Amino acid sequence: MYLPSIFAGMMVTLRHMFLKKDTLQYPEQRRTFGERYRGVPALVKDPEGREKCVACYMCQWVCPPMAITIEADAYPADHPLHQIEKYPEQFEINMLRCIYCGLCEEACPEEAIFMSKTYVVTGLSREVMIFDKKKLYEIGGTREDDIKKWSAERK
Repeated sequence: MYLPSIFAGMMVTLRHMFLKKDTLQYPEQRRTFGERYRGVPALVKDPEGREKCVACYMCQWVCPPMAITIEADAYPADHPLHQIEKYPEQFEINMLRCIYCGLCEEACPEEAIFMSKTYVVTGLSREVMIFDKKKLYEIGGTREDDIKKWSAERK
């Protein structure tokens, strides 16, 4: 009575033994994801290499797990970018808290933060998993957009 069940199970096992494997040799082979994939959040600069973030705190306020921490500072009056009121003196994202929801990207009025396609986030300690402004700019790089806050019309 139980022999047909055993043979049915053995048939399933034999069928799976001869199927094509989906194993990747990880460091050498990388998986590609679709266009809608949201990876690590990252800060971006404009094509001239200037910071786009104006420390408006929108991404910090909208972040559900409170993973983003911003400390703003004002440009001095003699600075070439003084028409922009603030810049982020410190910008940190705690990747252990981040849930990759993308709300920070949607809330940013300056298009300074984007969800990158990076999916490898590893670290040996908690301190390494708190990405500072320098690390976030390394991940994000530069991006062209329609917002030109340094143009002469905005002065």
